[in-house]
Amino acid sequence: MKFLSICTISFVNLFTFSMMFFIMAIIFMMNDYSIFIEWEVVTFNSMSILMTFLFDWMSFSFLSFVFLISSLVIYYSSEYMSMDYKINRFIMMVLLFVMSMMLLIISPNLISILLGWDGLGLVSYCLVIYFQNVKSYNAGMLTALSNRIGDVALLLAIAWMLNYGSWNYIFYLEVMKNNLEMMIIGSLVMLAAMTKSAQIPFSSWLPAAMAAPTPVSALVHSSTLVTAGVYLLIRFNFILMNTWMGDFLLLISGLTMFMAGLGANYEFDLKKIIALSTLSQLGLMMSILSMGFYKLAFFHLLTHALFKALLFMCAGAIIHNMNNSQDIRLMGGLSFLMPMTSSCFNVANLALCGMPFLAGFYSKDLILEIVSFNYINQFSFFLFFFSTGLTVCYSFRLAYYTMTSNSMFSSLNLLNDEGWVMLKSMIGLLIMSIIGGSMLVWLIFPTPMVVILPFYLKMLTLFVCLIGGLMGYLISNVSLFFFNKSFNNYNLSTFLGSMWFMPYISTYGVINYSLVLGKINLKSFDQGWSEYFGGQQLFYMLMENSQKNQLMQNNNLSIYLLNFVFWVFILYLLMIWF
Repeated sequence: MKFLSICTISFVNLFTFSMMFFIMAIIFMMNDYSIFIEWEVVTFNSMSILMTFLFDWMSFSFLSFVFLISSLVIYYSSEYMSMDYKINRFIMMVLLFVMSMMLLIISPNLISILLGWDGLGLVSYCLVIYFQNVKSYNAGMLTALSNRIGDVALLLAIAWMLNYGSWNYIFYLEVMKNNLEMMIIGSLVMLAAMTKSAQIPFSSWLPAAMAAPTPVSALVHSSTLVTAGVYLLIRFNFILMNTWMGDFLLLISGLTMFMAGLGANYEFDLKKIIALSTLSQLGLMMSILSMGFYKLAFFHLLTHALFKALLFMCAGAIIHNMNNSQDIRLMGGLSFLMPMTSSCFNVANLALCGMPFLAGFYSKDLILEIVSFNYINQFSFFLFFFSTGLTVCYSFRLAYYTMTSNSMFSSLNLLNDEGWVMLKSMIGLLIMSIIGGSMLVWLIFPTPMVVILPFYLKMLTLFVCLIGGLMGYLISNVSLFFFNKSFNNYNLSTFLGSMWFMPYISTYGVINYSLVLGKINLKSFDQGWSEYFGGQQLFYMLMENSQKNQLMQNNNLSIYLLNFVFWVFILYLLMIWF
């Protein structure tokens, strides 16, 4: 009864704050307001410690979405985690996670950003290892250590900001844009954002973080941890434009999008497929941001948060019903057995694909049209459109395995839609996934963005999506033997399905040489010469001497007699000598 009250109170408070922040975002947007607050925490002689906050339409709207999703996730957790005795601790950690994200969103100061940034890293580690087993511990260490690289980059950026006399980066972005110091700070911030948003080569921690409970995945992969890097770069967008950093980020994020889309088509773990789709969408946000369209990146960030949280919630309900099995090959026929959950799942999937008039359509279609309109090289253009096709491909493959085929699971397993608390939270996000995109496009872009393109470019997005959906069906349908045989080539699928061997590089690749050197050191010194001349030699000497001593003290008559003879002989020699 106690945990229900904690969940309910948290849900009500977060939801109320979300609505309040949304109204504030609309007011600030309409009037073009920005409020900058400086709070003097403590002053000692000439030294003063200031806490600064920036409130504008962007921070308010992002806060509104974070609070809305976290409120529904906590309400969902009250049923999903109901068998957990330590649910109070779980809810407190989730609230701490949300508060860290809130601090990061409203901070125009690198010091307070670091507090929120490190808070996210620490609490995410605690949540990833929540189910305490070896897999969780490994995933937690990979997550924490990958993010530490970004934390160090942010600390170095803070050190470089000493050149300016204040850590409020927002004062210097436009004025000092071409300074060497600001370029260095910008590149360090970009490195930090790449680690937090899991861009190549830091991508391997994101699917590994699926070891966390599903409500945590819904929160982490929609609006909090992985979006922190994108949000930070949106704030630093001035220093990306027309510089080498923007070009570099465009290449890296395009490759991340492509790699994640390919990997998701070879994956059979339900949660990992959705995690890889998050990685693909993060690449899309980063790439459009690197081209200078920060409002579009922010728009996609918000719409993506809605349907991605819904996808994870539906996945959690399915996993619960499947007795904690996550393999999509064992699923099938869920549309008949779990109609409400399946409806939510399919709507979220179609929003992810960019189905017209759902949330994802407004942002993804606009991004691809702007890419077609913009001056961009052919390789980046290919990555954008091919990755979009791959998104539709793995979404249709997922729908085919889970919804249409026959169930391969135990016939005694009873699948149903009876989790009403979970269903209510999913329906809340379902409504937002349908109307959220159109609502946001009217607010963020009050003047309709009409992109005039040639007919073949205008239709290219639709064509790529249709081809991707067809490919998803073809690679899933086992009756098409020849196509499957060519697609499921072992070497190719191992390379593409393991994210281009990135998890191996970031784990075995990092620790292999140190372990080999440690083994050589152990063999050569600790168990080699050092042991031979040190511990073992000492042991043998002591053992030999103790054996001699034992022999002396064995009360043997011949030894006593021999000692007596020696003693008499020595006395005789002394007498002769003196």
